Amino acid sequence: MITPAQAAVRGFRTAADSLRRWLFPERIRNEGETPDYRFSLANERTFLAWLRTALALVGGGFAVSQFLPDLHYVLRTSIALALLTGGALCAVRAVNHWQQCERAMRRGEDLPASRFPALLALGLGAVAAVMVLAVALGWGR
Repeated sequence: MITPAQAAVRGFRTAADSLRRWLFPERIRNEGETPDYRFSLANERTFLAWLRTALALVGGGFAVSQFLPDLHYVLRTSIALALLTGGALCAVRAVNHWQQCERAMRRGEDLPASRFPALLALGLGAVAAVMVLAVALGWGR
């Protein structure tokens, strides 16, 4: 049986290994065989698309916080924080997913499945629903 301290150490090592792979992607090249470059480039384009999404979320969060002064403070701050947090999570997830896909391609494994796109869509849907209610009901006036 694993003690909580052992689990914490194992989790720290896993996080440290992931961070090393993020910051030193040449380590991935030591694993498996080099995939067709078209697949690696497609993986990189997907990574960049996720970063654009993250940047849009951060920009939206900033815009809500700065340019909707008539919206109630708590509502405006909540929406802005939700968008900013989504952008930060999206950026981190982009790096993690790129690394996992590149590693899987090199090892000849299936690409990793992810719930993140569905969770992001649900979160954005919730933010949009709150914004629709805020506009429709005139919250903040």
